Amino acid sequence: MPDIRHTPKAPTRAQRLAAGERIDAHVHDDHQIVYAGSGVLAVTTDAGTWFAPGNRAIWVPAGTVHAHRAHGHLQLHLVGLPAGDNPLGLDAPTVLAVGPLLRELIVAYTHDPDDRSPERRRLLAVLRDQLRASPQQPLRLPTATDPRLAAVCAILHADPSDPRTLAALGTATGASERTLSRLFRTEFGMTFPQWRTQSRLYHALRMLADDHPVTTVAHRCGWSSTSAFIDVFRRSFGHTPGTHNRRSP
Repeated sequence: MPDIRHTPKAPTRAQRLAAGERIDAHVHDDHQIVYAGSGVLAVTTDAGTWFAPGNRAIWVPAGTVHAHRAHGHLQLHLVGLPAGDNPLGLDAPTVLAVGPLLRELIVAYTHDPDDRSPERRRLLAVLRDQLRASPQQPLRLPTATDPRLAAVCAILHADPSDPRTLAALGTATGASERTLSRLFRTEFGMTFPQWRTQSRLYHALRMLADDHPVTTVAHRCGWSSTSAFIDVFRRSFGHTPGTHNRRSP
């Protein structure tokens, strides 16, 4: 990422981002929790893109160069933690489930960043406890390093509804199905169908944040039917796509 800005202290604050607005590549000496109370947040590093709707947060470890992008109108909540304070023990960006209590703790803690009261310190202690109990979620699109794998990913990012099999995509990009299957497992740690579902969910979240109808999203993201899309979305995020934009706190 070019033009990397170094901001030693990770800020704790709430801010709004308009649809499509970005925070360019930067790095902190602190850890940071990034939560979108509304809209969909994408955090991108050299290793890939992590994405989170309103019931997920993203853990960004200290020293990680990252950029943010808003999909839909984003109510962004940022919680900075010192480099020596890592309640999750994680050294890579990770998506975390955010239940109702953790959500309210994050919103309350970012409401007045200048507050130094004992009450706010206790709030942070409970927030850290809730973080430790938060399940990790595999909402990530890794960045391919092999050019053959990158070519396949680019095709499907450009058109997530493309129905071609891995063999057909291999023919289009000059690689065998066996080679591509191996690359998906070794580089991404997932199979091609698993990656394709992750990619389609990412595009679906972006379109829902921009208020596209559920039927349109299902079609453009490659699901065979609206009901199939709703089923996958509910299993992934715990609610239906039709209620997605009404779940802001």
